[in-house]
Amino acid sequence: MSILSVEHLSHGFGDRAIFQDVSFRLLKGEHIGLIGANGEGKSTFMNIVTGKLQPDEGKVEWAKNVRVGYLDQHTVLEKGMTIRDVLKSAFAFLFEMEEQMNAICDRMGEASEQEMTEMMEELGTIQDLLMAHDFYIIDSKVEEIGHAFGLDEIGMDKDVSELSGGQRTKVLLGKLLLEKPDILLLDEPTNYLDVQHIEWLKRYLQEYENAFILISHDIPFLNSVINLIYHMENQKLDRYVGDYDKFQEVYAMKRAQLEAAYKRQQQEIADLQDFVARNKARVATRNMAMSRQKKLDKMEVIELAKEKPKPEFHFLEARTSGKMIFETKDLVIGYEEPLSRPLDFSMERGEKVVLVGANGIGKTTLLKSLLGLIPSLEGTVEQGDYLHIGYFEQESDPGNTTTCLEEIWKEFPSYTQYQVRAALAKCGLTTKNIESQVRVLSGGEQAKVRLCKLMNRETNVLLLDEPTNHLDVDAKEELKRALKEYRGSILLICHEPEFYEGLADRVMDCSQWALRV
Repeated sequence: MSILSVEHLSHGFGDRAIFQDVSFRLLKGEHIGLIGANGEGKSTFMNIVTGKLQPDEGKVEWAKNVRVGYLDQHTVLEKGMTIRDVLKSAFAFLFEMEEQMNAICDRMGEASEQEMTEMMEELGTIQDLLMAHDFYIIDSKVEEIGHAFGLDEIGMDKDVSELSGGQRTKVLLGKLLLEKPDILLLDEPTNYLDVQHIEWLKRYLQEYENAFILISHDIPFLNSVINLIYHMENQKLDRYVGDYDKFQEVYAMKRAQLEAAYKRQQQEIADLQDFVARNKARVATRNMAMSRQKKLDKMEVIELAKEKPKPEFHFLEARTSGKMIFETKDLVIGYEEPLSRPLDFSMERGEKVVLVGANGIGKTTLLKSLLGLIPSLEGTVEQGDYLHIGYFEQESDPGNTTTCLEEIWKEFPSYTQYQVRAALAKCGLTTKNIESQVRVLSGGEQAKVRLCKLMNRETNVLLLDEPTNHLDVDAKEELKRALKEYRGSILLICHEPEFYEGLADRVMDCSQWALRV
């Protein structure tokens, strides 16, 4: 049975087409991985099927009474709402039913016998629905999911606007699972999640009976939960049965076949054109030339997809730093209250250190304390000599209205326009991306703009806060290669073991000094 059907969908932004005549059907129980390079339109597709965006052309049809749960990487949580409020909002439709029930009860005093019978029936139906959806144990269900995601340790009454990226994702995921939708739409759910919760989500999706569509660039995670791939490329959506590894195999074969057919056809076109050019003027062979020209005119020309620009990352290196990079003595990090025990941490020139551990325990805070961006509560931080530090933050400013060109020019005013464009193109951005505002780009494209700034500044120390979030497979591989090649020191926060394996000299588990575990 078809839960969702999309027919002849076309959509674009300005003169940039994203989909051209795309059709798609989602069947009961299908576990779909939606993949494609950064900026191909995966999140746009999700926004169209959920009704947040109207397509330029085409039809989106859901089966009747299907409840859709959508985890959106760009959801804004309202200031003033607590974690508990957000989780309870999963049951909004049940609270509406309770209001209906109360309204019916209020009208009963003035009802006729006939109306009373109808009202009693309606009350019975609502009561059954409330019981079926566990309405009377909502509080304990909210507490249960809060405990499963470790939200009770943060404090269920904490304002959601004060949460870190990972904590935010957990709240949204918790709300989604409480809603028990008939279909899950998940847009990069593992971004900002720590290893333990990625494992939890993996098990949940493996046992999930209903259908889901999952966007993810985390290939091991994707492979473990899906049975179908939809690949988005060049305004088309193609279906492949099996996991990501199987898709790569079939995709490579299809591409090789298409390239062989293209070469054969190009040769045939060249031969026909040559014959026509040589024979159309001679009376004896004019008819043969005309028939070959007709064949040329009718021929359906095979077109090869344009090669997407592949990123080439290379970090400019400053003069060598002193032997010691950072040294802390009894450092206590935090804001109003401490997040760590007194911490003695040191890092030497050339070391590549990875910080791992659950969300919200203070990894980003440690980075900011080492940089002096936030004051420590106790203890000292000593920076070494001759440090040229490059810092990659988790998120860019959502209100930023500058274009990519202006963004890089602000950092490097001496660059010519050609140099700015070349620097952005090297990061895998197209001409259209380069001229667009940063905020309209996909998460992965925005990350490439921030990497561009970092790479063109001479550094000898890199502090990277989850740089792989949102990046597609090619960009991740290239970033890993560039970081391995970098001769400076690296302090990296990362939740993807396959990314930092072979790169890190030392992996530091932050739960050993954190007060929140």
